[in-house]
Amino acid sequence: MSTKRVLALWNEEGVDAKDTSVLRKKSVELPVPLDKEGREIVQTLIDAFMARDDASGLAAPQIGINKRVIVFRAKIPEDGQKKIKDISDIEVLINPRITQERGEKVTAAEGCLSCPDVQVEVSRFPEIKVRALDAKGGKVNKKYLDFIARVIQHEVDHLDGKLIVDYGDIYYPKSKQLFFEKLFKE
Repeated sequence: MSTKRVLALWNEEGVDAKDTSVLRKKSVELPVPLDKEGREIVQTLIDAFMARDDASGLAAPQIGINKRVIVFRAKIPEDGQKKIKDISDIEVLINPRITQERGEKVTAAEGCLSCPDVQVEVSRFPEIKVRALDAKGGKVNKKYLDFIARVIQHEVDHLDGKLIVDYGDIYYPKSKQLFFEKLFKE
């Protein structure tokens, strides 16, 4: 199984125009009931996510598929284990819609595989309700809290072409200061 490359807004040379055009595009819904192609898209996203140990979630556009599908860790690993052990550790949401947002927004630093080496303070709702389909095409109508709610909101942003760099102050390592100052002036 070859792992799909995660698209990024920039690389060592600067802005990656090709990746950026995919990441900034609004994704389209996956036709349901899922056909063979739809099931393959979902499996490709699952495989790409499970091959990583550095992510809490992944959206289909991040691997070059502009469909409304996200995958994320269903629970936060308590033992510090990074690798996802099996499929029961993840959740897939197809065509997710956040139907309810509750609570006072909480601001926290977020990173993103598609915005390497930076963190951004992002305000998100601590409680959301989501309507979607699961990996098998079954209906999901579920409430998510705190960190998982944050991850879902982050991944749903990807489906709309929005990234953490759209939220405000960007923090990057001092060792890459010149690179990022030049990058963000473009």
